[in-house]
Amino acid sequence: MKKYLSILFLGLAANGLQAQDMTDALRYAQDNLNGTARFRAMGGAFGALGGDFSSLNVNPAGSAVFTNNQAALTLSSINTTNRSNYFGEKYKENDNTFDLNQVGGVWVFTEQSEKSGWNKLALGLNYENENLFDNSIFYRGHNNNSVADYFLSYANGIPVATIQNNDFRDLNYAEQQAYLGFEGYAINPVGANSYESAITGANNFYQENTITSTGYNGKLSFNAAVSYKDKYYFGLNLNSHFTDYTRHTSFYEDYLDSPGHDNGNGLQASRFSNDLTTYGSGFSFQLGGIAKLNNEIRVGLSYTSPTWYSLKDELLQTFAVSTVNTSPREGDFYADPDIKFIYPTYKLQTPGSYTGSFAYVFGKQGLISIDYSMKDYSKTRLKPKSDPTFATANAQINDLLDTSGELRVGGEYRIKKWSLRGGYRFEQSPYKNDEIVSDLNAYSAGLGYSFGDTKVDISYTKARRDYQQSSFSQGMTDSATINQRNHNVSVTVIFEL
Repeated sequence: MKKYLSILFLGLAANGLQAQDMTDALRYAQDNLNGTARFRAMGGAFGALGGDFSSLNVNPAGSAVFTNNQAALTLSSINTTNRSNYFGEKYKENDNTFDLNQVGGVWVFTEQSEKSGWNKLALGLNYENENLFDNSIFYRGHNNNSVADYFLSYANGIPVATIQNNDFRDLNYAEQQAYLGFEGYAINPVGANSYESAITGANNFYQENTITSTGYNGKLSFNAAVSYKDKYYFGLNLNSHFTDYTRHTSFYEDYLDSPGHDNGNGLQASRFSNDLTTYGSGFSFQLGGIAKLNNEIRVGLSYTSPTWYSLKDELLQTFAVSTVNTSPREGDFYADPDIKFIYPTYKLQTPGSYTGSFAYVFGKQGLISIDYSMKDYSKTRLKPKSDPTFATANAQINDLLDTSGELRVGGEYRIKKWSLRGGYRFEQSPYKNDEIVSDLNAYSAGLGYSFGDTKVDISYTKARRDYQQSSFSQGMTDSATINQRNHNVSVTVIFEL
C-alpha cells in the first residue's frame, strides 16, 4: 500500500526575493506587434507615415497627419501553436484567445493663419495590449536528471538543524526549497550541512511539465502632436502601463522506468507546482518627428524611453509526493505550514529604443514603408540593485542579453475603395546566443474597404520563433525545444467624427 505526503504552502512575506529572474524581466522588456489591422497588415512599418492609431506607438508625431477626428477599435483572434521536443519525445499544444486589443480616438484642431506656420494640433488617446500572455506549453520525456537536483542546488550549504528546528515562516526562500525537498523525501542529509538525492533509481526518469500563462501588458497613451506647414510633424506620448500576469507550472516525475529503482521503498512519484502572479504599473514617454521631404518621400525618427515599472509578485507552491514505507509517516500525511508569499514591491526598468523610418508614397495609389529599431536588452534592470537576488539577475542580464535590431517593411496599394496590404517583420534575438531564443520572422497581409465615414480593415499575421524552455532556473536546467507559431486575425472599424 502506498503512503502519500502532500506539502503545501501558500506564500506571506518570505525572507529573500526569488520569484523574479532574468526571464521574468525580459517578459516586460519585449513588445509584441499588436494594434490596428492596417498596422498589423503592413508589418508595423508606420514610423514615417502616421495617420493610424497604432502608428502613435512607433512615432507620436503620426497623430498630426490625421485630417479629421477619428475613433477606432480592434478585435483580434490569436492562435498559438507550440511544438515541443524533450529528449526526443515530441508534443503539440494549441491555445486560442479572443481579445479587444485596441481602442482610441484622435481630435484634430486646424489653424489657417499663415504667419506662424503652425497649422494643426492633434490630441489623441489610445489603448493597446502591448503583450497578451495567454499561452500553453506541455512537454514530456525521459531525463537522467531529477527534480531532486533542483532541491539540492538550494539545500547544500544549509545546516540540517536550520530546516528541522526553525518555523517555516523564519526560513528564507532557499531554506524553504530545501525544506520541501527534505520533507518530501527527495533529498537526504549526509552531513551537518550537505545533502544527496534520495531517488533510488540511477537515471531515465519520466517527466512531464505543463506551463500555462494568462494575462496582459496594456498601455494607455496620451498623445499630442503639431504640424508645421503640413511638412514637419512633432509629437509626444505620455504612456501609462499596467500589467497582470499569471503563470502556472506543474512538473511531474516518476521513477518506474528508472534502472535500479526500489518500488517497495521511498519516493515513487512527485508533482511540483508553482503559481506566480505579477501585477503592477509603469510609466514611459515617447518623442518623435516626421518630415515630408517632397510629395513622395517621408522620413521619421522617434525615441521610446525606458519603462519604469513598479511590480509585486505572489507565489503559491505545492509539492505532492507518493511514497512507500516512509515510517514514521503512515497512511496519508498532510503538512501545511500555512504560509503565503507576498513579495515586497520591486522596480523594473526596461530598455529604451530608437526608430528610424522611411516611406515612399505613390500619390493616392499606394506606398512602401520601412522602419528599423534598435533596443539594448542588456540595459534591463531589476531594482533595488542592492538586493543580492537582483544583483545576480542583473549580472545574468548583462552577460547573456544583447542589442537587438528590428526591421519592419510594409506596402499598400489602393483600388478605388479597396486597399491591399502586405508586410514583413524581422526581429533579432535578445540573447547573445540565439539558440536560447531564435530570431523572429513574421509575415502579414490584409484588406481595407472604405464606406465613406466608416472604414473596415482586416489582417492576418503569422509569426514564428523557437526557444529553449527550462524546467527550473537552477539545479535541473535541462530544457525542451519549443517551436512556436502565432496566427493572428484582426478586424478594425474606424469612424470619422
